[in-house]
Amino acid sequence: MSDRLLKIYFDGGCRPNPGAMELAVVVKGRAHIVRDLGRGSSLDAEWLALIEALKIGQALGATAFVLLGDAVSVVDQATGRAKCRGIGIAHHRRLLDRMPDGVPPRIRYIKRSQNLAGIALAGLHDD
Repeated sequence: MSDRLLKIYFDGGCRPNPGAMELAVVVKGRAHIVRDLGRGSSLDAEWLALIEALKIGQALGATAFVLLGDAVSVVDQATGRAKCRGIGIAHHRRLLDRMPDGVPPRIRYIKRSQNLAGIALAGLHDD
């Protein structure tokens, strides 16, 4: 793999909130969409999208990647800038379990308008 940092976009949502959850991850121009994740809140869906983005990055064998999402609370909790509370604690534990070497992935906040995964997810409902 090149020295270039691979960008992996993630977004989760549910309709209504709480309701049926879905997520999207976009990497290398390809959208990975998972629907029917069960019922939960938009926060749950964002965490599941982050975890799925990490899984995809690892499955690609990427060693240098950044996970980009537009959920400030999830990004802040996942990076340790904010304390996990409630269901966020279990989601954070699942994220940590995906990191066998203990090195956390790079996770950054981006604006919703820049989030390719959010755009892909919104496109599912544009009829």
